[in-house]
Amino acid sequence: MQAPTTTDIQRIALINDPVLRNLTITQSYYELSQVIMARTGPVANWCTFATWASRQAGQSIRKEDLQRALEAKLDIELLEEFQALIAIAIQLGMDSSIKTRLHTLVKNSLLTRVVDQTSEAVAKGNKKVFEEIGLEFSRFIATCFGNTKFELQHCELFCQEMRAGDPPDGQQYLRRAFTNYYMAFFEQDEQLRLERLLLANLEIGFHEQTRLQPEILASLNAAFTGKEAFRKGVIDFLFPPGSLLSQLRFIYLKIIGRTSRLEAAIDKLITGLQHLVRKQITACLMTLNLPHENLLLSKDLQHAYPAALTHLSCKDLVELMARIDATPDSLKESGAEDWSDLTDRMHFITELFRCYQFDEQMFQPAFKQEQVNAMKRGVVPVGKL
Repeated sequence: MQAPTTTDIQRIALINDPVLRNLTITQSYYELSQVIMARTGPVANWCTFATWASRQAGQSIRKEDLQRALEAKLDIELLEEFQALIAIAIQLGMDSSIKTRLHTLVKNSLLTRVVDQTSEAVAKGNKKVFEEIGLEFSRFIATCFGNTKFELQHCELFCQEMRAGDPPDGQQYLRRAFTNYYMAFFEQDEQLRLERLLLANLEIGFHEQTRLQPEILASLNAAFTGKEAFRKGVIDFLFPPGSLLSQLRFIYLKIIGRTSRLEAAIDKLITGLQHLVRKQITACLMTLNLPHENLLLSKDLQHAYPAALTHLSCKDLVELMARIDATPDSLKESGAEDWSDLTDRMHFITELFRCYQFDEQMFQPAFKQEQVNAMKRGVVPVGKL
C-alpha cells in the first residue's frame, strides 16, 4: 500500500466539504497505519487509533450521532421549564396554539445551532490534527523508511524541521515520538522494541490532545453559546418586531412589570436545555466505535493488558506513564469523568493504546473499497459510513 505524500496531505486538508475531507482523512490514516506496520509488524501505531477516532468524528461532522441522540433523548414539550413558559405566555394573552409553534422555534434556534457548532468544532479539530501530524507521518515515511541500517543522524535531521518546545506551540513530543519509532525499526530486544512503539504512540497522543483542547472545549460547550440571541428570538417570536400592535403590547407589559416572569421563564428554559444538551454532546463525544466493540470513554476499560505490556521496563515509557496514568498498571479509574480535562483524557487514551496495541481488529480498513474509490474521485460515498 502506498502512503499519502505530503502533497496529498496538504491537498486533503484544503478540501472545502468537511464531510468529504473527514472521510478522506480517515482513509489516509488507515493507509499511513498500514505502511508503518510494514516496518513494525502487526503492532498498532498512532495512525491505527487515529483511523477509528477520525471515523467516529465523522458521525459528529455529518451531524448524525448528536442529532439522533437529541431527537431520542430530549422531548422539549415534556420539560417542566417549557410547560411553565407556555403557561405564562397564555396568561399574557397568547393563544394556546403557541405551544407547537414555540416547540419548533426552540428546536430550530437552539438545537440546530448546537448540532451545527459541534459539527464545526469537531471538523476543525479533525483537520487541525491531520494537517500537522498526518503531514509528519508522511514526511517520516518519505525521509526515513529507506534506511536499511541504523543511522540516528538521519532521523535527527528529519526531526530538526519540527519546532522545539512543549505543545501546544512546540513539537518536542513529536520529535521524541518519531525518534522512538525509528529506533524501534532497528531494535533487537523485542520487549524494548514493543515498549518504544507504545511510547511513541503516547507521545503523539499527548501532543495531539494538548493541541485539540480548544476544539474539544468548543464542542462540549456548544450548548452554552448564544444565550442572548436565543432569548431575543423567543421574545421576538411572542412579540413580532414587525407588528406595531405587538410591540406596543410588549412595551406596555414591560412597563407594568408583567414581562419579568416571562423573561425569567425563558432563562430557566435555556439553562435547563443547555445542561441536558451538553450531557448528550458529552455522551456522543465520549463514544468510540471500534470494528468489534463500542467503547464508552467514561467507563473503565475491560480489555486486559497484552502479556508483552503487562510489566514495563523502558525508562522513558515508565516515566511518561507515571505522569499521565493515575493508576499505574491497573485499568481501575481508566474511564474519563470529564472529557474536557486533558489529564482525564490522557489517562483513558494511555490505557486504550496499551490494551489494544496488538488487537488485530484494529487493523481492519475503515471503509469498503467501493467507498474508497468514490473518495478518490472526490465524491462522498453512499451507504453506511
